[in-house]
Amino acid sequence: MGSIFSPKMPSLPPVQPLPPAPSAELSQAEKDKIAAEQAEKERKRKGRKSTILTSPLTEMEEATVEKKTLLGG
Repeated sequence: MGSIFSPKMPSLPPVQPLPPAPSAELSQAEKDKIAAEQAEKERKRKGRKSTILTSPLTEMEEATVEKKTLLGG
């Protein structure tokens, strides 16, 4: 009985067409902007990496670490 007194649902608005897809080709200005951003990120990454290293060892050298054996040595 509740459906007799309920209002009717309004009709849906028409579907609008999709906007045109952006071109896949980048302009030279956009390429330069992307390259500058990547160079800045690389500079920041190298700067932070140099502060993290605290030992005189380089990446190629490995520290000699003695591991304990199960026999208590």
